[in-house]
Amino acid sequence: MKVAIFYNPGDIRVEDFPDPQIKDPEDSIIRVAYSCICGSDLWSFRGKSDRQSGTRIGHEFMGVVEEVGPKVNVIKKGDFVIAPFSRSCGLCQECKAGMSSSCRNGGYWGEDGYDACQGEKVRVPNADRMLFVVPDKKLSEKLMPSIMTLADVLCTGYHAALCAGVDSDKTVAVIGDGAVGLCAVLASKYLGAKKIVFLSSHEDRANLGKKYGASDIVSTRAKKAIEDARKNYWRFRFRLCA
Repeated sequence: MKVAIFYNPGDIRVEDFPDPQIKDPEDSIIRVAYSCICGSDLWSFRGKSDRQSGTRIGHEFMGVVEEVGPKVNVIKKGDFVIAPFSRSCGLCQECKAGMSSSCRNGGYWGEDGYDACQGEKVRVPNADRMLFVVPDKKLSEKLMPSIMTLADVLCTGYHAALCAGVDSDKTVAVIGDGAVGLCAVLASKYLGAKKIVFLSSHEDRANLGKKYGASDIVSTRAKKAIEDARKNYWRFRFRLCA
């Protein structure tokens, strides 16, 4: 199979690797249909964060189940599935509390002998607890970009809104107008926030924020943005950092 390999900033190559094999009875093999390039991938590509040369890259993907281990009972061959952005066991206290990204038995894609996700196939552990099946009626090319956000970015924005206690009584400030920030706006709207103040200094992203539910835009930056938000929307109690 072909996979993306990081060597140095500005140097990511597509190379051949052996196809993954079932190693544990709870494993599954997924043929990747869609995979995202995350902002954190770009940090390495631009030299803004350290990454070991020769490592595979990518942590957001979804695709078709090609093979399952003998102890996989829920996920079936042929299912179209979404995988989370990190590996987890689904059984530890952190996982049961809904904090699977902090799983004490998990880790990240591309580490500990696991495939990364910008490649043709991925071995997924704990398949019944890790993977989410997309219903057949939702499988359309039109919906794929939206469904892909469930691998990471939308979940992150939604989790931020939940942790902030967003509900119909709250005025919310969303700081950051990248993909996660925009998803936090969507999540806050979904949770019924009374007012959503979106801190955005990019006109195109601010317009998206309005489309997704932001009621007000603060376009200044850094400390001035915080000052302006506090001065004009002093009643807000929660801030979503995204």
